[in-house]
Amino acid sequence: MLVAHADLRSIVAKEIELRRHADNHGDVLSAEGVRTALALGRRSDTEVAVVVTSGAQRATQTAACMLASGRVRATSGVLVNTGLQSTREQHWRELAREVGGGDLVAIRRADPRFVAVEATSLARALREVLAALEDGQRALVIGHSPTNEAAILGLTGHEIAPMAKGAGVLVIAEEGTFTVMPLDP
Repeated sequence: MLVAHADLRSIVAKEIELRRHADNHGDVLSAEGVRTALALGRRSDTEVAVVVTSGAQRATQTAACMLASGRVRATSGVLVNTGLQSTREQHWRELAREVGGGDLVAIRRADPRFVAVEATSLARALREVLAALEDGQRALVIGHSPTNEAAILGLTGHEIAPMAKGAGVLVIAEEGTFTVMPLDP
């Protein structure tokens, strides 16, 4: 469990369930990805204020499968926030190849300035989601790796382990403090 103090003192008891999209081929979920996303939804049994995706088809399809399970209910629908997806995807891929994987710690060592800028930008999208929530509400956010991890870094100042496809974290924002807990796929 990570706890970080932040500059969002007005946020009280709001949550983001931040997940990586399920297994994919290109921008479309694989058959296994569809099964995983449906299973995630069936295990959830939760009501969220809103589902937010990066706009990539694989993220939106993961959200759709979770909702199709009938156990996840979004009272305010599904929104797209393209700020959850980097405009520098190619550079992320190049860095991941250079370091031998998508581990944010290794990528950060390879290009700290790039990760700092991206983390700030990606965290802005999470702040927007938090700002739109009322106290006690939760959002389900579906994005990508390692940009989800960078968003958490930008929001909390802490690094988290790489997210497997379908895995995620629960971010609890309360009185300017963030608690981040891992969620299984």
